[in-house]
Amino acid sequence: MSGQKRIVIENCAVATVDADGTEHASGHLVVAGDRVESVGPGPAPRDLADVVRRVDGTGHLVTPGLVNTHHHFYQWLTRGLAQNANLFDWLVALYPVWARIDEPMVEAAAQGSLAMMARGGVTTAMDHHYVFPRGAGDLLAAEIRAARAVGVRFTAARGSMDRGESTGGLPPDFAVESTDAALAATEEAVRTHHDPSPGSMLHVAVAPCSPFSVSTELLREAATLARRLGVRLHTHGSETVEEERFCHDRFGMGPTAYLESTGWLGPDVWMAHCVHMTDADLSAFAATGTGVAHCPSSNARLAAGIARVPDMLAAGIPVGLGVDGTASNESGELHTELRNALLVSRLGPHRERALTARQALRLGTLGGARVLGRADEIGSLEPGKLADLVLWRLDGLGHSTIEDPVAALVLGAPAPVTLSLVGGVPVVEDGRLLTVDEDTVARTARAQSRRLLAAA
Repeated sequence: MSGQKRIVIENCAVATVDADGTEHASGHLVVAGDRVESVGPGPAPRDLADVVRRVDGTGHLVTPGLVNTHHHFYQWLTRGLAQNANLFDWLVALYPVWARIDEPMVEAAAQGSLAMMARGGVTTAMDHHYVFPRGAGDLLAAEIRAARAVGVRFTAARGSMDRGESTGGLPPDFAVESTDAALAATEEAVRTHHDPSPGSMLHVAVAPCSPFSVSTELLREAATLARRLGVRLHTHGSETVEEERFCHDRFGMGPTAYLESTGWLGPDVWMAHCVHMTDADLSAFAATGTGVAHCPSSNARLAAGIARVPDMLAAGIPVGLGVDGTASNESGELHTELRNALLVSRLGPHRERALTARQALRLGTLGGARVLGRADEIGSLEPGKLADLVLWRLDGLGHSTIEDPVAALVLGAPAPVTLSLVGGVPVVEDGRLLTVDEDTVARTARAQSRRLLAAA
């Protein structure tokens, strides 16, 4: 990496989240261009050339950037509604509102969602967008513009729904596409936007919404399409007991068996939630390498239940963390999910042995990178990997008496972000975004939220 501009971060605790869980109580990290050049104990070498910045990380912890594996950006405009509902009732209440979204609304919602996550340490974001009202504009392009403006790495999952109320689905008929239209638009999105090159800032995935809003034909054809185009597959699965009942009533089998019958298990697939999983379901995921986006706050908000994350990890299933849409997780942040994943898991049968703080951090970093198919590039601090990293301040009031820095980050109050880099480029400094104006984003999102609610 000779001749590349270098950023040096030193005198901080380091959690690399590599395969060995390497940590340094006081260490350094050197970034050259868009890559991590070196990481190790003690201060950085003093004779490094082309150093454009040295950061004294005293009182801080540096970790890989957080990776969000499931979200619905458009829901930023409908936070706080249907506060006391389960998933199906919540969807029935909100589908008619969401069916009125348009391009300016989605761009404002995406900027709000992305800004909130980036300010809290997310360097790779994902969104599952599946509502495409006729005449609403190019909604996927709106999200991509927002991600580019905020400066985070992005996986845009082009969702779809073709099973409306008249054919036994949950969404109203005016909120769904035809099967052929959904497949054609999805293929066009991949061909237009997906960038498979090393260090890519933009991936596109194929993502029919759920077993209760998508036909069997769309699921099967979408899986075939994704594999023909060489991109990943995403959907919701086994989220609630109501979904379990729907699948048994409609298809004569549970969600995992049904999705497997349509080609939806494999190392190129990840599913959101996976709360109600049998031992056989876990075995099927483990055997096929199917990944899981665990969304503890959303699962609690909608009373969905407690996912069997300790059992998933023991079986070798790839598991990452997800914010989920902010109409079911109003905080919109991923770093709070580190804590919630640990606490919620300990309410389950494994109790205090369910998850450790370090396992929670791994879920939010390398686990998410595995789920998105990018573990060779992001998710840990290792030479040659992309310089997506976060420097967390832990010497302030909220953390100074927690000696273990990883425990401070996971169990303590949300830690301030002193510096966040995406591909070596600063995105956050001293708790403020450098790329977009937060106040402008907030005002615009509020105006678009009011416009949406008035239209609905």
